[in-house]
Amino acid sequence: MDISLYNNHINTLLSRYADALQHFKLDAIVLSAGSKSYYFNDDLSHPFRPFSGIQQWLPFSVSEDTFVVIRASQKPELIWPVKNDFWHAPNPIPEGDWQNNWSITPTKELDAWQQSIKGKVAFLGSDTFSNLSESKELAAFIDFDKAIKTPYEVACIQAANDLAVAGHIAAEQAFYDGASELEIHLAYLNASTQSAFQEPYPSIIGLNEHSAVLHYEHKNTTAPQPSRSFLIDAGASKNGYASDITRTYSAEDDEFRALIHSVNELQLSLCDQVVAKKSYIELHQQTLSGIAGILKEHDICSLSVDEQIDQSIVQTFYPHGLGHLLGLQVHDLGGKQIDKSGTLLAPSSDMPFLRMTRQLETGMVVTIEPGLYFIPMLIEKTLSTCANHGLNLKKIDALKPFGGIRIEDNIHITDQGTPRNLTRASFEHLR
Repeated sequence: MDISLYNNHINTLLSRYADALQHFKLDAIVLSAGSKSYYFNDDLSHPFRPFSGIQQWLPFSVSEDTFVVIRASQKPELIWPVKNDFWHAPNPIPEGDWQNNWSITPTKELDAWQQSIKGKVAFLGSDTFSNLSESKELAAFIDFDKAIKTPYEVACIQAANDLAVAGHIAAEQAFYDGASELEIHLAYLNASTQSAFQEPYPSIIGLNEHSAVLHYEHKNTTAPQPSRSFLIDAGASKNGYASDITRTYSAEDDEFRALIHSVNELQLSLCDQVVAKKSYIELHQQTLSGIAGILKEHDICSLSVDEQIDQSIVQTFYPHGLGHLLGLQVHDLGGKQIDKSGTLLAPSSDMPFLRMTRQLETGMVVTIEPGLYFIPMLIEKTLSTCANHGLNLKKIDALKPFGGIRIEDNIHITDQGTPRNLTRASFEHLR
């Protein structure tokens, strides 16, 4: 990756944090990666993931007990833990031109270093620092700007899409070859060159009815007979930045594949509307209308689009939100935050699971992920509470064994305020 992208990224972060230092009248801001935590009553530690606020500054995976100190008009300082430990692999400071932006302080005495920090200091992180706990007001101030990605951050997300798409292509082929969920997952991991822990979130690998479980967490070792349908929701990471991609496939050229095609066409039309100053809430509402139109077109529901929406029929088949901000966290921070003071815009009662209520802006990266599912629990609820449901139960029963459909891309709003589909670009490049 071009080092100039990283250099400019650091300058942007320094500018943002300088504003925070001035606004809160601080001498320094300390960021903590966090420390190891352990399973209850065990000496085995949880897999470590650093605080996203510190990961944003560094072009490699940050280890535990690492700190960053930001002061006005100075290089950021990296506090690097030096440990005498023969149980684990050594953790040398990564080499490279990135170091030119930094003042680097290796230390064996973290406690003594903490006591040396003077002045008015604020802390961001999961643990505590010299009796300081995280400043919620400062966190909100910083999080608001995290939604606007620098070119370096977008390049990392694009690279994460490239890694994940290589895995998606291998997983698709494994499905058509008759593999089990576990075998598909292993094919995905191998092609995307990552371990299960390195995934930004646990992959969803659902065959048949399992694809109707929105966060299906299992990986069956035996392939179902027949293996009708396959939903994969899986990503990868680059320098801490995530991709989040979903695709759905049908084994045969059947009604379910026709439904996939319709959802894909809707998804593409929504992606084209991811532009600056657009309301994400409005996009979600358009998605509800689009799914209702698909239900009508495919004779799943005889009611009109407006009738389906008025009676909340469409939420039976599309119960989640359209998507979310994407970045250092899969569900990135600031999606409901409308100003630097931390004011939140909650979704309305008819879209309670919407993770993004903020107006779209240039520089954001968001996911667009409409879905259509045959979830027995929700269908039964609709049948029991809505007499005039208009549902074609015979057709629904025929489609239940296929589970559900979700198609998800990662969209960057460019400097021109127009969308660039990072995920489709990766598929075009790698197929």
